[in-house]
Amino acid sequence: MRTLTAQAAMSAIAVAVSWWVAGMGAAVSALVGAAAYFVPNALFALRLLVGLFGRAQPSPFTFFVGEAFKLGSALLVLGLAAWLGREWIVWPAMLFGLVCVLKGYVLLLMTRRLP
Repeated sequence: MRTLTAQAAMSAIAVAVSWWVAGMGAAVSALVGAAAYFVPNALFALRLLVGLFGRAQPSPFTFFVGEAFKLGSALLVLGLAAWLGREWIVWPAMLFGLVCVLKGYVLLLMTRRLP
């Protein structure tokens, strides 16, 4: 949960910086880039959390299937954003939002709260 919180904070920072530097279009693009990885990651974390309280034994196969789903979903969202947002997407801002969410653990390292 700390990791998701750090990723949400980093995505908010990315959206705010993008808005400050390049306006609302860049902020929306940063939000799309951040959400492309944050939402599947949150769903995967929720699945792992629910699995802890279930009766089934956890297996490495379930973890790898979830990880593949997470990465595939992120690629799908980014592909859809590239296809549907040709006219309005600001690529540097979208990639900035994605990288900020991917590096959310850096915020945990800085605050010494890495799990």
